Amino acid sequence: MKTTNRRQFFKRMALAGVGVMAAPLLSAKSAVAMKLRPRHDEDVGMLYDATKCIGCRSCEVACKKANGMPFEYDPQGIWDAPIDLSDKTLTIVKLYTGDQEQSFIKRQCMHCVDPACVSGCPTSALIKQDNGVVTWNIDACVGCRYCQMGCPFNIPKYEFDAQYGRIRKCEMCANNGLLDKGQTACSNACPTGAIAFGIQQDLIKTAKSRIRKNPGTYFQDKIYGELDSGGTGVLYMAGVPFDKLGLPDLPEYSSARISEGIQHTIYQNMVAPIVIYIGLAIAAFRNIRKSHKKTEE
Repeated sequence: MKTTNRRQFFKRMALAGVGVMAAPLLSAKSAVAMKLRPRHDEDVGMLYDATKCIGCRSCEVACKKANGMPFEYDPQGIWDAPIDLSDKTLTIVKLYTGDQEQSFIKRQCMHCVDPACVSGCPTSALIKQDNGVVTWNIDACVGCRYCQMGCPFNIPKYEFDAQYGRIRKCEMCANNGLLDKGQTACSNACPTGAIAFGIQQDLIKTAKSRIRKNPGTYFQDKIYGELDSGGTGVLYMAGVPFDKLGLPDLPEYSSARISEGIQHTIYQNMVAPIVIYIGLAIAAFRNIRKSHKKTEE
C-alpha cells in the first residue's frame, strides 16, 4: 500500500513538473516567429573591416593596458602571445591562411542585440545596457557559467585559476571609463582604420557604402552581424568566407528567443523550483505523520 501511494505521489509530482515546464517549451517552438528585438538609435558598436587590418595587434596591446590585463607569454617567456580569447585576453587578432587567400580577424564580445548570455544568466549578472553594450556585474555573478554555454560565439571566459573566479569578456570599455568619453581602446589604437567605433546604425551605413564603392572586394557583399543571430553590436566585413574566420553560420534570430522562455519563465526568481520543493516537503511531512499515526495505533 505504501509503495502504491509513493508511486502515485511521484507520478503526480512528475506531471506537475511537466505542466510547469510545458508552456515555455511549447512557446519556444514559435520562437522563430517572435518579433526580433530591434536595434535602438542610441546603440553603439564597432565595425571591423578585415580588408584594412594589417595584423599589427595594436588593439590587443591597447585593450590589455586599458583593462589591466596580464600578459600571456610564449613558451620562452619573451613576448605576449595569446593563442585565443581567455580570462587574460579580451580581444585577439588571428590570421587565416587558405590555399589562395588570407585574412586577419579580430575577435571579442559581439555585444549582441538580443544576447543569449544575458537571457541565460539566472542572476542578471550580465546586463544589456541602454546603449547596447553588454556588461558584467561582479556582485551578482555566482559563477554558474551559463553565459559560456549559451553564447553562440564562445566568448565569455572564466578565471579557473582564481579562488573566486570572475567572468571576463570585452565590455566595450564601459568598465574603464573610455566608453563614457565616446571611445574604445582598440579603435583608438588601430593605425589603419580597420576598427571603427560609433552608432550601430551609422556603422551599417558606412559598411554598405564601402560595399557599393568597392565591388568585388567583400565576400558576398555581406555585413556579418547585421542580421546574424538577431544582430550584433560588433559588425564584420571581409574578403573571405566568414566561417573560415571562425564566425559561425547562424540564423537571423537569436537563441535568446528560446532560452528566454525557459530561463526567465521556469526559473524566474526561482519560483518553480521553490514551488516543487515545497510540494515535496509537504507531501513528505504528511507521509511521515501518517506513518507515526499508524505506528501509535
